[in-house]
Amino acid sequence: MRNRFDNQLAEMNNELISMGALCENAIASAVKALLEGDIKLAAAAIRIDQEIDRKEREIESMCLKLLLQQQPVASDLRLISSVLKMITDIERIGDQASDIAEIVTYLSGACGHNTHIDQMAQATIKMVTDSLDAFVRRDLTLAWSVIEYDDVVDHLFDECKSDLIAEIAQNPEDGERVLDVLMIAKYLERIGDHATNIAEWVEFSITGSHKSAMHGAEAAAR
Repeated sequence: MRNRFDNQLAEMNNELISMGALCENAIASAVKALLEGDIKLAAAAIRIDQEIDRKEREIESMCLKLLLQQQPVASDLRLISSVLKMITDIERIGDQASDIAEIVTYLSGACGHNTHIDQMAQATIKMVTDSLDAFVRRDLTLAWSVIEYDDVVDHLFDECKSDLIAEIAQNPEDGERVLDVLMIAKYLERIGDHATNIAEWVEFSITGSHKSAMHGAEAAAR
C-alpha cells in the first residue's frame, strides 16, 4: 500500500515539474515576444497559460485523491498541502506571463531591447526553476536562496522604473508605450513574489514552519 502511495507522490512531483516547465516557457515566450514584437509568440504564451490552468486542475485532483484514498502521515500531509498551495502560485505565474503577452498584442511593435526587462525575465525564470528544484530535491538551502534572490528582482524593478520615468520625462509623446513596459516590469516583479511563495511552501513541507504562520503568531502575541 505504501509503495503505491509513494508512486503516486512521485507522479505528483513529475506533474509539478511539468507545470513549472510550462511557466518557464510562458515567461520566456512572453518576454521574447515583447522584445521582438512577435505577436505569434505572444499568442503562444497565452496558449501555454491555458495548459498551465489544466495542469493545476489535474494536480489538485491528484492531491485530493491522495488525501481521501490513502492514510498519509503528518509529513505526507505537509507535503500534499504544500503542493496544493504551490500550484496556486504557479498558476498565477502563468497568468502574469499571459498578461505580459496580452500587452504585447496591444503594442504597435517591439519595445526595443530593454536590459532590465531581459534581466528580470532571466532572474524570475531562475527563481521558478530553483524553487521547484528545491521541492523535488528537498533542498532547504536552495529554497532559502530563492527567497533571498527576490531582492535581486526587486532591485532590477526599481532600476527599470527609474529609467522608464526618466524616459517619459524626455519623450512625453512616448508615454503610453513606456507605461506598458513599466506594467510588464511589475508583472515580472510579481512573478518573483510568487516564486518566493513557492520556496516558502517548500520550507514548510520540509520543516513544518512557514513564514506567514510565524508572522501571524507574532501579531497575535502583540
